[in-house]
Formats: sequence, C-alpha cells, structure tokens
Amino acid sequence: MRAVRFHRHGGIEVLVYEDAPDPPVRPGGVVVRVRACALNHLDLWQRRGLDRVTIPLPHISGADVAGEIAAVGDGVTEWRAGQRVMVQPGLSCGRCAACLAGEDNYCPRYDVLGYQSPGGYAELVAVPAANLIALPDHVTDVEAAAFPLAFLTAWHMLRNRARIKASDTVLVLAAGSGVGQAAIQVARLVHARVIATAGGDDKLARARELGADEVIDHYREDVVQRVRQLTANRGADVIVEHVGAATWEKSLRCLARGGRVVTCGATTGHQTSLDLRHLFARQLSILGSYMGSKAELIQAAGLFFRGLLRPAVDSTFALADTARAQERLESSGQFGKIVLIP
Repeated sequence: MRAVRFHRHGGIEVLVYEDAPDPPVRPGGVVVRVRACALNHLDLWQRRGLDRVTIPLPHISGADVAGEIAAVGDGVTEWRAGQRVMVQPGLSCGRCAACLAGEDNYCPRYDVLGYQSPGGYAELVAVPAANLIALPDHVTDVEAAAFPLAFLTAWHMLRNRARIKASDTVLVLAAGSGVGQAAIQVARLVHARVIATAGGDDKLARARELGADEVIDHYREDVVQRVRQLTANRGADVIVEHVGAATWEKSLRCLARGGRVVTCGATTGHQTSLDLRHLFARQLSILGSYMGSKAELIQAAGLFFRGLLRPAVDSTFALADTARAQERLESSGQFGKIVLIP
C-alpha cells in the first residue's frame, strides 16, 4: 500500500509518501480501505516528537478514518467486506473494569489510533471490529472522517464532564478548531447560550452559522472584558478550554462563581499557573477530559446521521500532499477539519 510515514522526528520535511507493508488481518479485527482521514494536532506533536513518549518508527499517523471494509479477521461475524464504516479512534483492552463498565476511555491501556499504532495516513488500516460504526449512504466519507475525534471529545467534555444544561452560558475558545466547532454544536443541542472566540470576521461569521449566540474576536478584543459585558458581569458557567498556556489564566477569569472549566488539550503549551485563592473562594471546578467512550460516540453519531450535528470541513488534500495539509493545520488558518484523501 501507499502511506505517509516519518522515519525520524522533525518538521514537515520528514513526512514521506512511500510504499509500506499492508497491515495484517488479525482475529477479531478488520482491515479498512481508507477513503478519508482527518488531521488532528496529535499528528503534529507526534511528528515533532513528544517528551518521554516513544513513537514507533517509521510511523503512520491518523486517528480519524472513514472507508470500507477490505478484509475481515477470524471471529468477526457481524461485518463483511465492502461495508462503509467510520472508525472509533479510541483503542482499549475491552476486558478491564473500566471497559466492562462502558468507560473504555479510562482503560489503563487506552490508546488512540495512529498514536502508538499505525493510523489512517495510508490506503489501508487495521482496527478492531468493535471500533466500527456503519455509515448510512447519505453521509460522505469526508464528513465521516471529520466527525469522530472532535465530536467525541466535545461530547464527553460538555455532556459527561461539565454536564451542561439549558441555563448555562458556555464559552467556547478557538471556534475554528475541530473541538471548537464541535463544542458549539453540542452545546446548542441542550439550548445553552454559546459565546465563541475566533480570529477574523470570516471565522466569527462561521461560528455564528454553527449556532454561536455571541462571538468575540480574540485578536482585536479583550476576551475577559467582552465575556463580562455579555453576561452582565457574571461570567460563563462553562468554558471549553483546549488552547492551554496562551489562554488558561484568562479562561479562569471568565468563569462565573461556581463555574467549571473543562480542558482536553494544550496546543499552545502545558505549563500554567493557578491562584488557589480564586479557586476556592469562587468555588470553581477544573475538569480534565480525554476522548470519550464508544457508547458516547455512538450516541453522537446518531445525531450526526440525522443531520443534527455536522462537522465543519475546512479543506481536503490528496494523501501525497500531507505535508501541505499539516502546514495548514500548523498555521491555524483553518476553520474545521482538514481531511486527506488517499
């Protein structure tokens, strides 16, 4: 098969479009012919190299996959070759207490497709049959690839960890990101009030189209001041934080008393400070969130298939142009997901 791999860590120059071995068909698993694979910031961090993390080399990244089943392994009876599928990107053991309780994203062996295992930057990828979700005919491969990781993450953050309700005001940072555009839509499902930040008029307009009630240009406006103005000086009940060091302190200042900030990432850096006096005096909650369970993705996917959730797709690139695709993601110029087409 053809795939994009890196044999060493570095800039986009280390990405190589080349021949790679076809993945084996394992018992209990399938091989999916990749028709679309969306990018995530995890792909950039892997390529650059992560502290205290060893990435198997040469490596194929890519967590968000849609396509059709090319081969079925022993013991798999509910799937057949040719079926169109979307892949749940979270990999778990299926046997531990967390997995058996339906909380597979708490599995001690939890992994993300394309992180420690070969991913979807390829013509073929091997995945457990348990990670497949059948695609209806009206959903395109590109839309399906753009959905899983971003919407699973946003769903778990807002519905499971922050437990948002209709009376909440939700501040979504970086609306043009995968998680940002998904979080706006998930919050709107429960009729919460949504304030979204983004940079530039085009992104602000698109955030409104997705359902944001109010928008803030984080380049031209003081986010804390604007949030206070928009909430009669009360602040936001829930903040969707995934930017990290660049926004963390301001995010906490935007919170209402008793508010909760839920974080799933740190794209601008992971070192921050915290004044504990504000934490306890204002009774704030800081919630960590990582991916989500298979059951949560199935629930969210049902709404996707009904048209109630829809991933924003920024652009598509041929697999051979992966370097250009990652360059666009690094520039932060996109709104929504960037998708590779093998």
